[in-house]
Amino acid sequence: MIVSHLSLKNWKNFRTVDVPLRSRVFLAGPNASGKSNFLDVFRFLRDIVKRGGGLQQAVAERGGLSQIRCLAARNEPAVEIEAGLAEASGQPPLWRYAVGIQQSRGEASSRLVYERIWNHDGQILDRPDDSDAKDPMRLTQTHLEQISANETFRELARFFDSVSYLHLVPQLVRNPRAFAGPGIPGDPFGQSFLERVASTPPKTRRSRLSKIEKALVSAVPQLKELTDTKDEAGAPHLEAIYEHWRPRGAKQREDQFSDGTLRLIALLWSLLESQSLLLLEEPELSLNAAIIRILPAIIHRLQGKHKRQVLISTHSAELLSDQGIGGEEIFILTPTEEGTKVEVASTIQEVRDLLEIGFTPAEAVIPRTTPQLGAQRWLFDA
Repeated sequence: MIVSHLSLKNWKNFRTVDVPLRSRVFLAGPNASGKSNFLDVFRFLRDIVKRGGGLQQAVAERGGLSQIRCLAARNEPAVEIEAGLAEASGQPPLWRYAVGIQQSRGEASSRLVYERIWNHDGQILDRPDDSDAKDPMRLTQTHLEQISANETFRELARFFDSVSYLHLVPQLVRNPRAFAGPGIPGDPFGQSFLERVASTPPKTRRSRLSKIEKALVSAVPQLKELTDTKDEAGAPHLEAIYEHWRPRGAKQREDQFSDGTLRLIALLWSLLESQSLLLLEEPELSLNAAIIRILPAIIHRLQGKHKRQVLISTHSAELLSDQGIGGEEIFILTPTEEGTKVEVASTIQEVRDLLEIGFTPAEAVIPRTTPQLGAQRWLFDA
């Protein structure tokens, strides 16, 4: 399944959002326009249903509802999310989940304004209900997060629980033990990436590393082999052999890999890892421009026959230079005084006209996401 439609109200940067989603979506916009906050909607839904999570924990991890609610919301106190799930792009939704949340002044907990679920065309949950009226404390929890209550729509909970996010920090991969404290749930920055690779069943691990190796051979100079290994203490490592003047080449482990090589390996692994919704934060970081230009094609190829859904935030003109990217796959985020506006690029006449006459998506879209020079005048002030 994929998220085929998303509606937001008063979520962080966004006063209102109402957009259809494809199996591949590129988020383009200036700094602070809300690209990360758009992706965070799906992490929020995941955090509600994950073990040890729940609505209150998901809100608390984001600093409370006051930090989630859009500054432009004014007199409308509720934060509202509605997601439709379908088998593929353009198909009618199998599921719709809608939730409204607010917190009154003086209250310690956020509470539900409503929680609604539809399966196909029929509504199967509509809260508040009679039980909620008798015990208002029930409204501090969603039914989605409760095993005792979500039996008829557990497929929906499993979908949100499977959402994954990647914004790999190479230093965490090279030296995971140097960063004390418990890891972040979901490992979004890659601190446990090597353990994830090592814990994968051997046959699956070898298959994935072989596919990654084939991609790396053409992208990383002199690299000819990639494998996993363990040191004397049993700690997992990645190991590559590079062509060298020595007959058997030179071996390097991940602590010697470049940032770009590590990020590319993690990206490719994540694309192969499951069929769940994958959120990618600026995957172009540290990569060579030539590799960035073929990333959309790589992502498309590795999405598989079921077209695993991938949402990508980016600032990169190189990434959006691929003419295989359709205007319906690009969301343009534009900050305004009333919150960030989200538009599908293909719905903007000027962008559509440029794409139809042969402009690349980057040429048609990036100028709309670049701050005006006047806003940068402080750079030149004495």
